[in-house]
Amino acid sequence: MDVNQRLTYLRELMQRERLGAFIFPSTDPHNSEYVADHWKCREWISGFNGSAGTAVVTMSSAALWTDSRYFIAAADQLKGTEYQLMKDGVDGTPTIAQWLGQQLQTTTNNTQRADSTEVAIDGSVVSAAAVERLIAELRREGGLTLRTNLDPMSQIWTGRPSIPVNPVELQPQEYAGKSAHEKLDDIRKALRKEHADGMLVAALDDIAWALNLRGSDVHCNPVFVSYLLIDTKKVTLFINQQKLSPAIIDYLRREGVVVADYNQVGQGLKDYFEYNILIDPDEVNYTLYKKMEREIVRRPSPLPFLKAVKTEAEIAGFHRAMIRDGVAMVKFLKWFGEEMGKPETSAMTEMSVSEKLESLRAEQPLYRGISFDTIAGYQEHGAIVHYEATHETDVPLRPEGLLLLDSGAQYQDGTTDITRTIALGPVTEEQRQVYTLVLKGHIQLAMLCFPDGASGTQLDALARKDMWAEGMNFLHGTGHGVGSYLCVHEGPQQIRMEYRPARFHAGMTITDEPGIYLEGRFGVRIENMLLTVPHKTTEFGNFLKFETLTLCPIDTSPIDVAMLTNDEIRWLNDYHERVYIILSPHLDKGEKQWLRKVTQPLTTK
Repeated sequence: MDVNQRLTYLRELMQRERLGAFIFPSTDPHNSEYVADHWKCREWISGFNGSAGTAVVTMSSAALWTDSRYFIAAADQLKGTEYQLMKDGVDGTPTIAQWLGQQLQTTTNNTQRADSTEVAIDGSVVSAAAVERLIAELRREGGLTLRTNLDPMSQIWTGRPSIPVNPVELQPQEYAGKSAHEKLDDIRKALRKEHADGMLVAALDDIAWALNLRGSDVHCNPVFVSYLLIDTKKVTLFINQQKLSPAIIDYLRREGVVVADYNQVGQGLKDYFEYNILIDPDEVNYTLYKKMEREIVRRPSPLPFLKAVKTEAEIAGFHRAMIRDGVAMVKFLKWFGEEMGKPETSAMTEMSVSEKLESLRAEQPLYRGISFDTIAGYQEHGAIVHYEATHETDVPLRPEGLLLLDSGAQYQDGTTDITRTIALGPVTEEQRQVYTLVLKGHIQLAMLCFPDGASGTQLDALARKDMWAEGMNFLHGTGHGVGSYLCVHEGPQQIRMEYRPARFHAGMTITDEPGIYLEGRFGVRIENMLLTVPHKTTEFGNFLKFETLTLCPIDTSPIDVAMLTNDEIRWLNDYHERVYIILSPHLDKGEKQWLRKVTQPLTTK
């Protein structure tokens, strides 16, 4: 059935349940950014498949909120449906509560059902904090009430995928750097600092990290559906036990972890015997939160902070993974340039180059798959920040203009994320200017030295100052943490305009990915992964800097060198020399010659 038919079935259920509206978030019971197919309810009801967004349906209208990464894609995917696109973060866009207040107040004034002021959301797939905020906002917007105990998809989604039961695998300590029981000891120490006796861990990547286990329940993310309950004496993993081999069960027993069924987590919370329990209301879903019968310590989970500072083994793994990923990228870029140089290039499309790059990565040792769906956007498609080519949108590449290629891989010893914008032939002066502004922002951030403990919001302006001077900007974040064979988006550290209080410390990873996007024309983004390392200690404290982890040449052909400072040119030359020195021993003669050519230094002024 199409989206409009699905809305009809939903509204029939809403009428039976006497509801004025239903809200569909993008998350699952674990507040995940990317979810298993079973929980793609917002996508099913709206047709929009971006990773972030909220669909809201009333008896007579529908709207979808999403952020700037998806404005163009969402507008296209919502065509032909009832949905109105709401551009989150843009002046004039109402909040969900404000919009519902207007919609349902109108319904009431038209003497429709009085019970139309009741709004519903499935409390098991939205965090406790989000529900609490929504309750307060709805109350302010005309006295609307919120119901949280209904999952309409269990009744109307015919053929809904089941919760995955893929096997769980061990992540060896040689890559993790610490055993599971050492990590659990660290977690308990962090809990004692918060005066908490235990905690419920709901985030899937936190559980995988803590137990040195990996899975494949979520596309591109090596995690498994589960909960982890920690107290002073034991640790319980709530999971479908079909996923666990005898060897994994034995491993968990040795690490001090007992196993219970996934659906018993609510009972586990009722049986929890300690005086209090730490609950992160931004992580634990509302349904489970309401089952707590002990005193709750409402604090952020300590696990993201522990996970963010990489061990020496993890850092070494990142360096090895970057070499292998760099080799795959060089092989791809050499092949790509040679193909674009041939008279007949019509066989090359956005999808075919994505498949070629994936095949070259798959040849590398310890490859475990892509870390996210490749973004290959040619010309105007490059302006769609999270564009993913389909058979309907796939276009041939021509020997002109720009291709934005954002890709990454999962290796067992590290996760990669890299963007290169590539000139396929002649470029316009506008493209050259925009490309150079983005490169300047990338280099300025990469060169930065800053105090230990600075937040990403304090660093963000360095990547934007030159484009701001030209009246340009981008609305997505400038950088995010990256997991060690885990999720490609990892917190708590971020670099972005919006305030994020998480502090930077040595050992944290971060991406450096400024961009500029001109709708209907082209987009430019240049991205490397960075490692935060010590810089110096002075009377003013400890200072940090960034070490670039990614090893891959940056296309110099679209650069307007006159726009670069000498410091920026030196950084680029030094980076390219390092790329050549590290990667060349792993390349054949032809690849080495190609890499030497494209890493030739630019001349300073």
